This record gives sequence, structure tokens and C-alpha cells, in this order.
Amino acid sequence: MRNTIYMFSKTYGGALQGIDAKPITIEVNIVNGTKFLMSGLPDNAVKESAHRVESAIKSMGYLFPRHKTVVNLAPADLRKEGSSYDMPIALGILQASLQLDCEVELLCQYMIMGELALDGTLRPIKGVLPLAIEAKRLGLKGFILPIQNAEEAAIVSGIDIIGVSTFRQAIDYLEGKEEIIPTTTDHTHLFSQNTHDFNFDFAEVQGQENIKRALEISAAGGHNAIMIGPPGAGKTMLAQRLPTILPPFNLDEALETTKIYSVAGKLGKRKSLIVKRPFRSPHHTISDVAMVGGGSNPQPGEISLAHNGVLFLDELPEFKRTVLEVMRQPIEERRITISRARFTIDYPANFMLIASMNPCPCGFYNHPEKDCVCSPMQVQRYLNKISGPLLDRFDLHIEVTPVTFDQLVSKRPSESSEVIRARVLNARNIQHGRYQHHHHIHCNAMLSSSLVKKFCEINGDSKQLLKNAMDRLGLSARAYDRILKVSRTIADLENTEQIEVAHIAEAIQFRSLDRDNWAKGG
Repeated sequence: MRNTIYMFSKTYGGALQGIDAKPITIEVNIVNGTKFLMSGLPDNAVKESAHRVESAIKSMGYLFPRHKTVVNLAPADLRKEGSSYDMPIALGILQASLQLDCEVELLCQYMIMGELALDGTLRPIKGVLPLAIEAKRLGLKGFILPIQNAEEAAIVSGIDIIGVSTFRQAIDYLEGKEEIIPTTTDHTHLFSQNTHDFNFDFAEVQGQENIKRALEISAAGGHNAIMIGPPGAGKTMLAQRLPTILPPFNLDEALETTKIYSVAGKLGKRKSLIVKRPFRSPHHTISDVAMVGGGSNPQPGEISLAHNGVLFLDELPEFKRTVLEVMRQPIEERRITISRARFTIDYPANFMLIASMNPCPCGFYNHPEKDCVCSPMQVQRYLNKISGPLLDRFDLHIEVTPVTFDQLVSKRPSESSEVIRARVLNARNIQHGRYQHHHHIHCNAMLSSSLVKKFCEINGDSKQLLKNAMDRLGLSARAYDRILKVSRTIADLENTEQIEVAHIAEAIQFRSLDRDNWAKGG
């Protein structure tokens, strides 16, 4: 009678969904037969792991089973993607074939992930931070992973992070032949490092005091802004310096942003935590999917990579209209939903949108020295590249004029980013206290229409000024709310509770692109 072979092993891995991880149980069963089968909705990269695993196992001097080997990745209705399941599958096969000299329960105490090279060395993987967070949530003892990812995973405390460089090292650790000290990271020290170490500073900007004032208001209230000015006026230079006056990350924001970069595989070598607010500046040829995220294997787009930071769109009218229109929903909802036939993924997208554009096709409309050669129809057609609803989502329209020669050579000191940031922080602290019972609100720009009525009350004179402005400029209801939000921020910068007429008047000045006014040359 033929002997029956039946051996079983189990360990844990994880699958990424959005910026979070879902637990995956890797089961290996060896029975009578000769095939290698894999189930559990694996993609092609996971299916191909059979070849990598076989080669790695043999290179370590072990035998690859010649009996029927069934690998199941549960739950079976969750799609598994990528090559990071190689190591748990290989270890499961060794244990099920009785070649791994350790307790059966030991593998179940770890999350194990890693891509195997044919010679058994390990390659780094994506999404390690959310995987480590999930391993801790499951109550596992540790996380065995490639050494290149260990520092990133070690941001999560309370779990042993075991970084290994080869498959052999992982085997020796599990068999007790090699002691590996868990990787640790002092995230508090890491978080405090270089949070204000920027390559740019507003002290380097001569003149442009009105634009710096507008960007200060934008930073203080988290407002979206668009800068309009001729080529060479300094729009990009000013935008690059905006992150230097934004409030520093708190730890929760840093972790959430780091998770996005981890999932996208953009953390870089020897970087385990993002401590500065991101500044993303995609080229105007970018596609819809690259901007908002998605694809056959969904990845975060530029709007998610700018989460908790700044998304700068230079030469806004040059972007494809479809790209701009698909951004309208995430600008309002501060997240993007990617829907596919079998799943739906949410990526966070809470960013400040800063854009720049020329005032007309030739670029010299309203230039103090050069004449514009564009007709009113050409100007209007140029502006029509940006839809009214998208334009309404900018709280501030900032007119940028060229710096004069006298300003350029002036030795008069300009305010540094540190000085401006201090005022911004004070205004943000006022807002934090005001909205402490509204946990989803962090700054004035996030106020809903109902909360605008509650927190942005104005007196009779201010109402009359705002009414006159709306009639003259043809402002929409959304523009009305945005003027009140900006006025609230200006009042916060001046440390006053009551919104005054002067605050309303200054906020109205930042609506220069509204259609009726601009088309008439106002």
C-alpha cells in the first residue's frame, strides 16, 4: 500500500489596500502528487514566485518537494499582488516538508514578507510601514523582512523588527542558530531632525511684499491659491518657498504621509520617516491616472503624494482639461476614491493647491512695461481652459508683478521664513483652539458652509461691502464662502476675533480672476 503524505504549515503576510494593510494567511500543504498549485487570487508576479522560491531553496542546499505542493493565500477573495510573498511561501514549504528545524507554531508568531533573488538574497519591498502597523495590530511577536526595509518598519514600536539580508539568515534565525537584534528607531529624535532645514528661504526674495503677504495668508489658513503674472516674475520661486512657512508636521501627519510614500515605493534609501511637508510639482504633460492615482495595480497619484503638503501646478492652463477636472472632487473631499470592478480604494489627498499661470497667451497682460498683443477674445479663450468650478476652488488669486531693478539690487533685508512662520503658527494655534470640538477641521480652509456661518460672522458694514463686491464682480456662492474664510484667516493673523471691514476688503482683493471682472480688464 502506498504511503500517504500530508504535511501542513502556516504563516502570515499582508496585502496593501490603499495605504493600509490587510492580513494574509499563507498556507502550504504537501500531499500525494507532483504538481505545484497556488490559489487565493494571486497576480502573475505572485504566481511566478514558484520559480524564484524553488531556485532560492535549492541554492540554500535544501530540497524542493517533488510531491504535490498547494499554496493558499487567504482570504481567497482578496487579490494578492507583487513579489513580496516569496519568503513566507519558501519558509512555509520548508516547514511543511520537514526541512525547517523549528516549532510549527513559531512561523505563526511572525509576519514574514520579502522578495527572493534566485541565489537566496532578499530584495526590498513596498508598503512596509502599513504592514508593520498591521502586524502589531494582530498581536504578532515580530516582523521578518529584508534588511533594507527594517528601519522603516522600526517606526512601529512594540514589535520585533527582524531585518535579514538573505534567506539563509531568516532560516538560521528561526532555527535558533543566529541571534538577530531587533532593529529599533528613535522616531522622536528622527521626527525632531531637520524639520526646518530647507534649501529655500523668503529672506532671499527681494520685493514682492504683497505676494509674500498673500502666501502668508494662504499658509495661515490652509487656503488654495493661484498666482497670475508674466514669465519671469518669480511665481515658481515664491511657490517653492511656501513649505518653509507652513506649520511643522505632528507625528500623526508624518506617519500618514510616510505610509503613502511607503506604498508608492518612494521613500528612498535610508529614509524611514518623512519629517517635512511634501512639495510636489508634476509636469503639465501628466496623465489623469498619474495625477489622482489608480492603474491596473492601483498606486497613489501626485495628489496623494502631496498629502499634508503642497501640490504646485506650474502653467495651469497647459495641463489637460481632464486632469484638472478630475481633481475637483478630491480638492473638496480631501481624499480620492479609486473604483474597480472588484474593489474600491481610498487614498488621502489633503493638500494645499498652489498654481501659477500667465495672465494671457503672450504673458504680458497688465505688465507695467511691456504691451500685451492679445485680443480680449484670446484672453477669454485662454482663461476658459480653466473651468469656473475649478477656479472657484482657489481661495486667493494673487497678481504677481515683475521685480524692478531697484528692488532687485536693494540691500534692504527681507523677512525670513522663520519670522513669517511664527505668525502662521500663531494663527494656526488660534484655529486649533476654535475648532477643537470639530475634529475633522484643522484650519479655516476646511470650514463647511454651515461652519462658515457660525465662525465667520460679519457686521453690517462688512456685509454691505461684500454685497457690493459680489454684485460688481459677479461672484458665485462658493466665492462668497471663500472670501469669508480668507477674512477669518486675516483676522486670525492680526489676533482679532471680530472680522472687520479691512479684513473683508483685503480678502476681496484676492478675487481678481473672477470672470466678469477679468474679461472687462478690471
